[in-house]
Amino acid sequence: MNPLKVPQTEEDGMPSEELATLLTSLADRLQKGEPIDLETECKSHPEHAVDLRQLWGMVLVTEAIGRSESQVESKRPNFTESGSWQMTLPAQWGDYLLVEELGRGGMGIVFRADQPALGRQVAIKMILRDRLATEQDRQRFFLEAQSLAKLDHPGIVPVFEVGEFEKSPYFTMQFVQGKTLSAMLAEGGPMHQRQAAKILSQVARAAHFAHERGILHRDIKPSNILVDQAGEAKLTDFGLAKLTDVSEGLTKTGAVVGTPSYMSPEQASGRSSAMSAASDVYSLGTVLYHAITGRPPLVADSPVQLALKILEQDPIAPRLIDPRIDRDLEMIVIRCLQKPPDLRYATAEQMANDLDAFLRDEPIDARSGHLAQVIARVFRETHHAPILENWGLLWMWHSLVLLIACVATWMLQVSGTTDRWPYATLWTVGLGAWAAVFWAMRRRMGPVTFVERQIAHVWGASMIAIGLVFPLEWWLDLAPLSLSPILGIISGMIFVVKAGILSGAFYLQAACLFGSAILMAIFPAYAHLIYGVIAAACFFIPGLKYYRQLHRPGF
Repeated sequence: MNPLKVPQTEEDGMPSEELATLLTSLADRLQKGEPIDLETECKSHPEHAVDLRQLWGMVLVTEAIGRSESQVESKRPNFTESGSWQMTLPAQWGDYLLVEELGRGGMGIVFRADQPALGRQVAIKMILRDRLATEQDRQRFFLEAQSLAKLDHPGIVPVFEVGEFEKSPYFTMQFVQGKTLSAMLAEGGPMHQRQAAKILSQVARAAHFAHERGILHRDIKPSNILVDQAGEAKLTDFGLAKLTDVSEGLTKTGAVVGTPSYMSPEQASGRSSAMSAASDVYSLGTVLYHAITGRPPLVADSPVQLALKILEQDPIAPRLIDPRIDRDLEMIVIRCLQKPPDLRYATAEQMANDLDAFLRDEPIDARSGHLAQVIARVFRETHHAPILENWGLLWMWHSLVLLIACVATWMLQVSGTTDRWPYATLWTVGLGAWAAVFWAMRRRMGPVTFVERQIAHVWGASMIAIGLVFPLEWWLDLAPLSLSPILGIISGMIFVVKAGILSGAFYLQAACLFGSAILMAIFPAYAHLIYGVIAAACFFIPGLKYYRQLHRPGF
């Protein structure tokens, strides 16, 4: 059953049936196992390219959630086609005596087993679907064994043997007497902060060890962390691991891998090329969040809501859930859970170092507030920025119209026009007509998103404010254009709003426009020329950027 409910993009309150149909078709193809190349689809449907890029991550996440739900159904014990895991325990299986089932993952099932020949206990993992496994399943299974075999670290469960028995692939690992972190949280709720910090420090160092050897785990979560009886943590289940030089062919284009509640935004969007050590750092942060608060960072009632939260929303700060949580530990969590990868810890080792510093009551790096990090966060684009690709050409036209209006105003001023009506008509009727044309052109380009409507309302408010300047001058008995510097202030405020919603880069335009108000007050004879040049540039430069971005090769 397809869990995806395609969101409707509205245009004048009406749903875009064509976009909804396209998304539903792509979701159906995903469920059938077909690889989907997003850029190819954007080329084939250029009128929906921007909306596809915005909504595709949500489609991938909901498809992944639906796939995992269907896998749960397929793992019921009444699956009778084949499988050693159906055997009544204890049971002999090759050289091993299977004693008890320890757990199941997305691909395999793990047993505790005795190996009489060597007089030891081991954990033995085999493919859950056994003989019904596809060739890709087998490749992934052996990839996990290959990943683990390359990793000799006290924080990673080691592999002893890889082989096949009666055409069923398996590998054996060290048997760890203990519990998963998931079981510990289920039994005891939120952990003591220092215990959680110690466990995650150990897991982070194990993850860093894997990263240094070209392996990303991609599925770090509480159930994949074992804590032995001595309190030492070990990272296990590398079933979704990515070897940078091996596993590219095992992940179909645009596929989502991982467990939704613990995956990073780049994983949720299906951008496998964007995954890095920072993706595992994000997952480590989600586990630490869960350990100290008793819940994952993001929870939702439906797959669609969860997908939207992963891609767009920040989790509630840990101290809002439990004020007793230490501020430094909260800072470490927040640093890990930054949506832009470059704002997280660059390596899992850096996270571990901060956790160890917390345990030693020393200053942590996450609180240092590096200037470069602060600036990068302030000036980066938000997830809404791609909508500006719809506005690039329009903003370039708007810059020309605005410059013409300002030059015309200056020429009226130079010619000695003292009547208010020519100025008021130009800036209300003239620019109002252009606004209507602008909006009509935008609507012809495709569905208008909710965020675009917000921006349009802010812009409309600015035009109303500018129109009210003229009667205000009349009421105050001021000469025409006496309050012209207000134009720079109004426009600067609009760009501050745009900076918060779309891109921090617009703070620069806002500063320029606020500065233009001062220059207009100092040089009133050239006020509108000053404003016209600065305001036109503030629209033309980003307009050109997003126009080129929309039409660059590969889009």
